[in-house]
Amino acid sequence: MRCPYCNYHDSKVLDTSHDSHGGIRRRRECFKCKQRFSTYERPILATPLIVKQDGTREEFDREKLFRGIHISCAKRPVSAEDIERLVGHVEAELQKMGKSEVSSRVIGDMVIKGLKEIDQIAYIRYAIVYLRLDDLGSLRKEIDNLLKG
Repeated sequence: MRCPYCNYHDSKVLDTSHDSHGGIRRRRECFKCKQRFSTYERPILATPLIVKQDGTREEFDREKLFRGIHISCAKRPVSAEDIERLVGHVEAELQKMGKSEVSSRVIGDMVIKGLKEIDQIAYIRYAIVYLRLDDLGSLRKEIDNLLKG
């Protein structure tokens, strides 16, 4: 592992910890400059191609999903850790499916379900776009359903 400070090619591992998603966090120290830094390793498993509503296909993009959820959670008491956890959950579920292609609706449904549990306002923000709530009547109906359940 190269040092991010001096670019030296070798470092020693001081500490290793595991997270619930199979990732490994390592605390390292550079042999040359003695700076300490952390690295994070996670297994790269195959994710299916995403089939969009118009029929086009694209690679699953973890960062794109994170950005979309982050926008819905803007100025809400939702931590980046909560968003990262939701994105990790969606990605893990896609990998578990073992399919080569998955509809974008499947991802949207997973995100909607997760946001409903994390923050109801973020859920409504995401739902406005995802469920195409394009008038006040449909928005009110969704809010009423949320308040009932």
